[in-house]
Amino acid sequence: MSKLRVHELAKELDISSKDLINLLLEEFSIEVKNHMSTIDDEDAELIKEFFADNDKRDFAESAIEKKDNIVEEYEEILNDSIKEAKHKKNKNKKSEYESDRITKEETAEDEIVIEIDKTITVKELSDKIASPTSEVIKQLMFMGVMAAINQEIDFETAEKLCEKFNVVAMLKEDKDDNEFAEIDSESDNDLLLEKRPPVVTVMGHVDHGKTSLLDAIRKAKVTETEAGGITQHIGAYVVNINGENITFLDTPGHEAFTAMRARGAQITDIVILVVAADDGIMPQTKEAINHCKAANVPIIVAINKIDKPGANPDKVKQELTEHGLVAEDWGGDVICVPVSARTKEGIDNLLEMIILTAEIQELKADPSRKAKGAVIESKLDKGRGPVASLLVQNGTLHVGDSILVGSTYGRIRAMFDDNGKKIKKAGPSIPVEILGLSDVPSAGDKFNVIRDEKTARTMSEKRKEKLRTASLNSNHKVSLEDLYSQIQEGKVKELNIIIKADVQGSIEALKQSLEKLSTESVKVRVIHGAVGAITETDVTLASASNAIIIGFNVRPDTNATNTAEKEDVDIKTYRIIYNALDDIKAAMIGMLEPEFREVILGKVEIRQVYKISSIGTVAGCYVLDGKITRNSSIRIIREGIVILEGELGSLKRFKDDAKEVAAGYECGLTIDKFNDIKEGDILEVFAMEEIKPKEL
Repeated sequence: MSKLRVHELAKELDISSKDLINLLLEEFSIEVKNHMSTIDDEDAELIKEFFADNDKRDFAESAIEKKDNIVEEYEEILNDSIKEAKHKKNKNKKSEYESDRITKEETAEDEIVIEIDKTITVKELSDKIASPTSEVIKQLMFMGVMAAINQEIDFETAEKLCEKFNVVAMLKEDKDDNEFAEIDSESDNDLLLEKRPPVVTVMGHVDHGKTSLLDAIRKAKVTETEAGGITQHIGAYVVNINGENITFLDTPGHEAFTAMRARGAQITDIVILVVAADDGIMPQTKEAINHCKAANVPIIVAINKIDKPGANPDKVKQELTEHGLVAEDWGGDVICVPVSARTKEGIDNLLEMIILTAEIQELKADPSRKAKGAVIESKLDKGRGPVASLLVQNGTLHVGDSILVGSTYGRIRAMFDDNGKKIKKAGPSIPVEILGLSDVPSAGDKFNVIRDEKTARTMSEKRKEKLRTASLNSNHKVSLEDLYSQIQEGKVKELNIIIKADVQGSIEALKQSLEKLSTESVKVRVIHGAVGAITETDVTLASASNAIIIGFNVRPDTNATNTAEKEDVDIKTYRIIYNALDDIKAAMIGMLEPEFREVILGKVEIRQVYKISSIGTVAGCYVLDGKITRNSSIRIIREGIVILEGELGSLKRFKDDAKEVAAGYECGLTIDKFNDIKEGDILEVFAMEEIKPKEL
């Protein structure tokens, strides 16, 4: 059952909290301590009905009379206390202040409501609640908080403190953040939703004709007059087929695609995966498939180079099934289109399939709303300043709009389309190049249109401050050591793993073994496995997917190591499969124990034995080798047989206690809880040294 505070109900009924407290006691027999107390919703409804039935004025008049009586009573108490205080000069001022404070608190008709930030200094708080600083500090001390006049206290402490002074503390809302949240979550008008062109990214192995296919599409679908004017520098272009537009992103392959996904910019609707018919699935193709699956984007496979003599499209389809992509003509749901970038065969069919996939997805946008989207790429131009290529995902972008892009801002001074022509506005799924930003944004940053440049600047500064704070309290990726604590906190539901090995058999064996380790708390998921060294691309994928990289008989290259350090990605290398399984198991149950190694410190010979009734057996010794220290562990060896492993009881040189005795010196010692020492025994002095595992 939900509850309501007394001061909130009083405000709703337009009466003072004091009057409401009296009413609750007299009419409903509900006793509440102060205005911060809570009452049930049922009681609140009864009170509201009571006010609806009775005339509020009558009640107010009676309340005023009662208030006058209370004031008179307290005035008498105050006078009495002043008379008594004449005999106690030292306590005079304090009594007057206390009485005054009580009178003010008791006779205050309306509670004070103040707004404070997440933190506030003691001085500022005392000014806001109009109370002496000494009194505020005293109340803080009663609460167990020792704070000086200029120290900051958090909102929770300030709220509790304000209750003691009958003041309601409210947390000041961050207007800029709320404003951005409202802008970012601006709802689309269903009646104004219109169909938008699909955004397509072409991915694949470098030698499989990705660039040739893009060129073939451009030359086939753009008129000769425009062909020469197309500029690739904006990173995107629009193709028209039977009145339908398709936006192609000319991004630098799967690496940039991963970086965009890592920043949360889901700007791609469809991915065209280019596979050479004579070559089949290659390592980069495999990576591209994994990126698409992780980003949950539909894939259209373009089987290129079908005009070559050794082309075998069926072999490609067979290899695709091994990676979970089954062609439509084989009973699956993945569209496979045979094409030739050289002879232009199958290009029209491919474009039609893109349109068909887009229609199934029902891609719509509201052109009437304020524009939002993402940055495709950006650069600093000597003559024009920061230049950014944007993809409008929703709404319409106009020249003169003030925009917030990541942690930068600006006002659009000029806008160019994919042909380099100046335009005044751009609708959904249209790529544009803009001028007028304050700084160069990062690829993948989101942008939103803000009402004016001043607001955009303020929000940009706040974001920069947050990024600075975030970088200081950098959020570490998953490492085996802290995995268990993160599972307990509920942060990790899946442990993503990338496997790199020298042979394919190791990958399959480890993949099956690791996935069997899955428990209710954590699911082990191998997101990528390939043969070869650990590369920078693997680290990028691991960073984007919050994964751990496991290497078998392979090492990371220099770029991978540097990127892993920068991105804080965990790379583990092994030679034995069971070590990896044991480590993942150990991490999952939080049992990654440090290793211990025994270090021999010295050897001591026992030359004489004394028996003292109050102490026990004392051994007179000579240090043969190394040294003996007071806190060492010792091992008694008699004729080559270990008699005891134990601790020293005491170590002395002459009559003084010694911390350590070096080789060539004599000393006296006792062994803790052991007296069977004989002349000629050898003491082996050792210590256990902890080794923190660096590579598992």
